[in-house]
Amino acid sequence: GKTNIAMLTILSELRRHYDVKNNVLLDTDFKIIYVAPMKALASEMVQNFSQRLSSLGLQVKELTGDMQLTKAEIERTHMIITTPEKWDVVTRKSTGDTKFVQSVKLLIIDEIHLLHEDRGPVIEALVARTLRQVEQTQESIRIVGLSATLPNYIDIAKFLFVNLMTGLFFFDHRFRPVPLAQTFIGIKGANKMATTKNLDDVCYDKVLEQIKVGRQQVLVFVHARNATVRTGLQLVEYARNRGDLEYFLYKEKDDDGQHESRQYQEACRHVSHSKNVQLRDLFPNGIGIHHAGMLRQDRNLVEKYFSKGFIKVLVCTATLAWGV
Repeated sequence: GKTNIAMLTILSELRRHYDVKNNVLLDTDFKIIYVAPMKALASEMVQNFSQRLSSLGLQVKELTGDMQLTKAEIERTHMIITTPEKWDVVTRKSTGDTKFVQSVKLLIIDEIHLLHEDRGPVIEALVARTLRQVEQTQESIRIVGLSATLPNYIDIAKFLFVNLMTGLFFFDHRFRPVPLAQTFIGIKGANKMATTKNLDDVCYDKVLEQIKVGRQQVLVFVHARNATVRTGLQLVEYARNRGDLEYFLYKEKDDDGQHESRQYQEACRHVSHSKNVQLRDLFPNGIGIHHAGMLRQDRNLVEKYFSKGFIKVLVCTATLAWGV
């Protein structure tokens, strides 16, 4: 729901610069800045907002370490998706970018709870600099902070100079469309190998339990990149040895009811051309892997086929948790 809230604040800002009768943007001298926590998420957000705002003639671009923009491009762009570090660099410069920074009307900071982590000081500096700019120019800039996990939201609201009566919105678990359940399982072992073995056993049992129930899919998060491959291969081995492999396979048939669906056959063909050997080995067994060390195109394939249901179990690192 956070992206939709960001969308509403963007539309609220656009209303001031839009002629509804003639369906055109009146003045293009305004900027909306969306600060995403990581580069991987920035490109996803650009796609999302570009698609949804294209009918209004809004230009959305990414400005991160990977994607540079020329001055002319920045002038043409209405909405810029960036990372805290990149926006920090842009706003530090006293000359050159001044006009660009002064045309900012809306600053959206996603995952504002990062204030509590290593990158917190960067976000603090961004907010402080924005508030100072408002004082100096006497032109208001709206700051919106979004977070899904924030217990001390009143402290953050005061830090952002939010009016607690009219500008602070808090949604607890009652607003969840899908209720969340948590289960903790303690795992012991005489030594490290035994503990790992027990962990694998429990992981497999839990995964199997979920995918047996209807058409459920499972995400398994691990700590390290190489653990994604190890866990994936381990799950396949368990499934083979215990005769459970059928539960992991994609079963949808084509309209004739005889052959596997065309989309799935096409997916298999695409994956078979991947340079990632482990991904090629695991995919036919309904298991995928995802981590930041993989090529961008492989990660995109995995995300696409997981959302289509071709991958039943996806073993991944925390990078994907941000996107989820």
